[in-house]
Amino acid sequence: MKLSLPANHAEYNLIKDCVCQKREAQKRFYNRFAAQMFGVCLRYAHDYQQAEDLLQEGFIKVFKNLDKYRGEGSFEGWIRRIFVNAAIEQFRKNQHMLPVHDLQIVNNLSVRNEALTNLAVEKLMGFIQALSPGYRTVFNLYAIEGYSHKEIAGMLGISEGTSKSQLARARYILQRVILKNQESKYESILQSS
Repeated sequence: MKLSLPANHAEYNLIKDCVCQKREAQKRFYNRFAAQMFGVCLRYAHDYQQAEDLLQEGFIKVFKNLDKYRGEGSFEGWIRRIFVNAAIEQFRKNQHMLPVHDLQIVNNLSVRNEALTNLAVEKLMGFIQALSPGYRTVFNLYAIEGYSHKEIAGMLGISEGTSKSQLARARYILQRVILKNQESKYESILQSS
């Protein structure tokens, strides 16, 4: 086993013990990163159960590949990338995306930022989870993970145009759901006055 030394010596020892398959170290490792990685899984999963399955799959991949960590960059970032790739792999097994043809119409719509600032994170996560798998995956990769359309196209085996149209459609749907939510919130306030 040849591991590069991460910036944190305790982190190195934890990785080394996990590579040596020490159960207590694997448990500490899981407890340290599970909550953060579950958040990543929730963004890509359709529901809580699917996120739990993705979390398990992601940790299996992390433990299998820990000896390949080279100590370059953030260790948490390295783990996160494995989880994102596991989510993409699961998506690719189950879905086929078709381009959305009304991209020009969607591009002409404006987003109301004030609606987003008043929206709770949990509620927004629920709206994102309600998107179809294709829209949700492209939205997460582009808007949250920061990948370009070219990178997304390569990861998902689609064209850049399809990536762009999926993102535009996801934004359009989210905008409509958020605005509808805001309108119903204001209506209930007015009715209670």
